[in-house]
Amino acid sequence: MRIGNVSKRVYDRVEADLTEALEVARGNAKPTRLFVPAEINVRGIRKKLELSQTDFAQEFGFTPNQIRDWEQGRHRPLDGLRAYLMIIERNPQAVLDLLRKGAASHTAARPISHARAKSARKAHKAA
Repeated sequence: MRIGNVSKRVYDRVEADLTEALEVARGNAKPTRLFVPAEINVRGIRKKLELSQTDFAQEFGFTPNQIRDWEQGRHRPLDGLRAYLMIIERNPQAVLDLLRKGAASHTAARPISHARAKSARKAHKAA
C-alpha cells in the first residue's frame, strides 16, 4: 500500500518514531535507540579544543583530509564517526586517555613483521 509517495511501511515507521519521541519528551518513556544527529559541527568541536585540523586529526585518529572535507561540507562523517565525534565533544580527555592507554598496550606487544602477517593470512585462508 502506498500513501502518496510514501509506502505504508515507511509511514508506519515514521509514525512509531514520532509517537516514541512524544513519549520521551513527556517523560513517559526512555529512548529505545541511540540518537546520532545527521549533522555534527566538526569545526566547532575542533575549535573548542583549540586544535588545528592536523593536530585534531592526529590526536583522535582521523586524517587531516577527513577533517577538511567534513568542515568544508564535501563529505560528512558516517554514523559511527558522528557518534565518536559526539563522545570527543563531551569528554575529549577521556577519549585521549583511552587512546593513549590502548596505544601503550599495543606498543608493549611484539610488532608483527610483514612476513609474519603474510604467513598468518595464508594460514587463516587455508583453515
